[in-house]
Amino acid sequence: MEPIATSINGAARALSLGRTSIYALIKEGRLETVKVGRRTLVKTASVRALIGVGAPGAD
Repeated sequence: MEPIATSINGAARALSLGRTSIYALIKEGRLETVKVGRRTLVKTASVRALIGVGAPGAD
């Protein structure tokens, strides 16, 4: 089963970006997050949408 959310660090690793860039994408609304307790998790669907994986018309 594929995870539906990942940590900020996990999203940064997946996108080869720094944490600051991930927080900027969140602030811009380009990445969706969910709070679980004190943790902020990034939805993997929004990571995929950002890079166009699984999007209609994507190669």
